[in-house]
Amino acid sequence: MSSQLTLTVMVGPGVPVPLPRSAIDELTGVEVTQTAERGKPGGFRLTFNLSKHSPLHTIFLLAGGGLPPVMRTLIVATISGTPYVLMDGVITKVDVTSGTDAGHDVLDVTGVDLTAVMGWLDLSGIPYPAMSIEARVVVILAKYALFGVVPLVIPTILFEVPSPTDRIPRQKGTDLAYLNSLAELVGYVFYVDPGPQPGMSIGYFGPQTRVGVPQAALSVNMDAHSTVESLSFSLDTEEKKLPVMFIQELISKIPIPIPIPDISPLSPLLGAVPLLAKKVEYVADSAKRSPIQAVLHGMAQAAASADGVRGTGTLDVLRYGQPLRARALVGVRGAGAAFDGLHFVQRVTHKIKRGEYKQEFTLVRNGLLPTLPKVPV
Repeated sequence: MSSQLTLTVMVGPGVPVPLPRSAIDELTGVEVTQTAERGKPGGFRLTFNLSKHSPLHTIFLLAGGGLPPVMRTLIVATISGTPYVLMDGVITKVDVTSGTDAGHDVLDVTGVDLTAVMGWLDLSGIPYPAMSIEARVVVILAKYALFGVVPLVIPTILFEVPSPTDRIPRQKGTDLAYLNSLAELVGYVFYVDPGPQPGMSIGYFGPQTRVGVPQAALSVNMDAHSTVESLSFSLDTEEKKLPVMFIQELISKIPIPIPIPDISPLSPLLGAVPLLAKKVEYVADSAKRSPIQAVLHGMAQAAASADGVRGTGTLDVLRYGQPLRARALVGVRGAGAAFDGLHFVQRVTHKIKRGEYKQEFTLVRNGLLPTLPKVPV
């Protein structure tokens, strides 16, 4: 690895431990993906040049055989003394293929973040008497404290505690499926974010926020000041939709149509010129929801198709100074007046090889032209 970069890979049943030096020497590539797309987990892939007497035969091939049942993997990149937790997950697949010579094979280890553990058991029927949505989420996530998952639950606008004499909410499906269904009900998202410390993760249940302090700017076409290797943008407004929710008036039972915009305090307009919706979508089941539930669900539906501006590119992390984080804002400069300004990082893929650390990334935005005169460098 580069003198600026130190890569730590830890593997083990329950509590991961660092791989031995002999195993790290056989590591040829690391790929980690993080995404803000709803319901899609993060994943990782480790590639090894497997020798006949490698300790990897016992470390990883046991996981492929199902013993122990949980083989946890932790990937940490330390850049200039600062650690960044890239992945905390579990192994889901192990592949061995023939190598380029008779003495070595290629071992590919793939896995998913800790949401994989939450999707193993179908726990349908578990009752949650007199418990709000927020309380149910906390109780479910408490089971995963063993894996270092700390709940971060944002209260909903609709704080409803069902009376046990009226109805008792019961779980449907796995913990992961139930958490995602609760999030969709109120227009929230659920994901597990690794870090900030190794062995710790944040189980986030709340709105998809596009506010906060932006990351260091991505600079393009600025000669020596450029921090990205490539960056291109596209504009597509054909799929943007305007959801129309129907709320039933309590006395007359007349459905009232309400168009829902894609702009909210937590998802502000990132471009000075908004993109207009070309399609109207009537949400059929909205009348079955309470007015607040219908509005929250409609805002989530509107935000899902709002991003007509999309940017894709690659950067050298060692030159940029730190890994670009998904689910956060970042500034862009040098791309032209239409695309400069703040963007939301939707997806990043870390690709690490010996002496090299690159990232592929996807940016999205709901408007053209910058809203700020200058982005943080």
